[in-house]
Amino acid sequence: MKYQKALLCIALAGTLIFSGCGSTNNSTDTDNTIGTSSSVESTVEASTEDTDTKSDENTIMGMISEITDSTITVATMPGGGQGEAPGNPLDDNNGGDNGSAPADKPDSDNNDQGKAPGNPPSDNNGSDNNSAPADKPDSDGTDSTETPDNQPSGDNTSAPSDNGGAPDMGNMSTETINLTDSTVYYDKDGNETTLSALSEGTMVTITLDDDGNAATVTISDNAGGQPGGNTPGGGAPGGSASSQPESYNAVTEYTEDAEVSDETFSSTGSDENAVLVSNGSNVTLKDITLDRTSSDSTGGDSSSFYGVGAGLLATDGTVSVDNATITTDSAGGAGIFSYGNGNVTVSDSTITTTQDTSGGIHVAGGGTLTAKNLTVTTNGESSAAIRSDRGGGTMTVDGGSYTSNGTGSPAVYCTADISISNASLTANGSEAVCIEGLNSLKLTDCDLTGNIPENEQNDCNWTVILYQSMSGDSEVGNSNFSMTGGSLTSENGGMFYTTNTESTFYLSGVDLNYSDSNDFLLKCTGNSNARGWGSSGANGADCEFTADSQTMAGKIIWDSISQLDVSLKNKSTWTGSFVQDESNAGNGGDGYADLTVDSSSTWIVDGDSTLSSLTCKGTITDADGNTVTVKSTDGTTYVEGTSSYTITVNSYEA
Repeated sequence: MKYQKALLCIALAGTLIFSGCGSTNNSTDTDNTIGTSSSVESTVEASTEDTDTKSDENTIMGMISEITDSTITVATMPGGGQGEAPGNPLDDNNGGDNGSAPADKPDSDNNDQGKAPGNPPSDNNGSDNNSAPADKPDSDGTDSTETPDNQPSGDNTSAPSDNGGAPDMGNMSTETINLTDSTVYYDKDGNETTLSALSEGTMVTITLDDDGNAATVTISDNAGGQPGGNTPGGGAPGGSASSQPESYNAVTEYTEDAEVSDETFSSTGSDENAVLVSNGSNVTLKDITLDRTSSDSTGGDSSSFYGVGAGLLATDGTVSVDNATITTDSAGGAGIFSYGNGNVTVSDSTITTTQDTSGGIHVAGGGTLTAKNLTVTTNGESSAAIRSDRGGGTMTVDGGSYTSNGTGSPAVYCTADISISNASLTANGSEAVCIEGLNSLKLTDCDLTGNIPENEQNDCNWTVILYQSMSGDSEVGNSNFSMTGGSLTSENGGMFYTTNTESTFYLSGVDLNYSDSNDFLLKCTGNSNARGWGSSGANGADCEFTADSQTMAGKIIWDSISQLDVSLKNKSTWTGSFVQDESNAGNGGDGYADLTVDSSSTWIVDGDSTLSSLTCKGTITDADGNTVTVKSTDGTTYVEGTSSYTITVNSYEA
């Protein structure tokens, strides 16, 4: 089920989607170009009537795979319209955290999503010591830490079957177009620029003259979007390459080893850091107070991707923080941000952020952050308590309390490899978790709560979402959610939703608490989300869902453009039904839904069910203990039951 996609294909796909998850809220979210979208993130772009790879015979959209002084080669992918961007575009040019991903995700930029967003700016001394590693750390779609026994591997190397489902980049093609002295170049804002502004990996729109040469080449500023509340949720990266600062401004910068205690750091400047650790230095900060307040900071992509305006930023060096009180009240004011070669360890500290695009703890560009026993509270939009952005990284969290209060701000927005244990995680105005693309979240003995608001852009409500916005914010591949022990509480909508991606869910011994509005336990389908997550009718999911020693209830919804494998094992019990819903399946496909029940597990059927294949070594009854009829689509009866319910399958094995 799993497959590996070329980075080229991934980046290209991002250009084909103009909007993603986001909210319809008209407030500007500086964390996403979508200003009214949401997390998983929200990004609202101007709507478009047709986003085909070729809008017409004289227009080509795609990603530059090769460029010379005289030619430009563009990788393109055929496909229909990607749907209209939601609502109103942001009023500013700072992007925002409203990408198609959950509310906390930022707009996509033109960087290759498999790499950290270029090199960070040089420090204030003009040195180039803050550069991040050129490439994003390899990821196999599983958590970097040890996975639970018997958890699906989440292998991303195998090719998908031709059954619809997750994004298939197999139809990529390239076109080489001649550049002439008459070719005019434009940046994403429509300003004239030069050939030097283009490079491999840049997303462009090319118009052709009558001779088939490039008349104009325009850098694209397309964004997918995060799902979620009214604004982007977690804060996936996006935006444009222009968001990368040339240098950082910091009140205090450590370029050499230092040990500091009982110090107060204050920052009031626009888009500056209170503390910057660079130049490979090793810094210890103990018993400190850090306050960052600014009314005129811009936030946006520079903050989401590079940490501009964060309270404490580490770009190249190691910093240990203990017993700190960190407060920010500025746009883009993340509490602690680790980027590139930054490696942060923080313990026994309190972090509070107020404005938009201000995550509590944040990694991007391959940064590393380890947290223990923190109290984190965020209040703005696109401000996940635990947040990651373009280029990802690694986060390890043990203990503590993490609360997000803003719209489009999940407790965890994941475009990285994140492992959390023994923590309380609450999103009061968003889904609980958003995972986009080839990234992973592992929860162990955590209490997780989400409360996604109603949003007309969304075709359903969810508590945990695994998806691919195609915004370029994350590499295409398997999204992996693993939860062992603890509790998961939904305050609104269904529990688990996956669309337009490969995904793996693993649940073991989790106490599931359902909302009164619960529509499903799991929804594995295409989508009609207004942000445009993939091509309508071809944006299903490819999902493995494993319940291990797990009790759960609710409908499992699937469609024929998706591929779903559900497994009940080790005394698991599921009360629910399989429902085939073709509402978002377009003309349909050859997808499937398969269920395997091992000898120790039980399916308690509460409604007529339709699935492809049923393998049952265990028990299937209704709530009254009656045997349920199992029959084939061709009329063959496999099991003659006494229940009023019927299970219809293509194949059956007892």
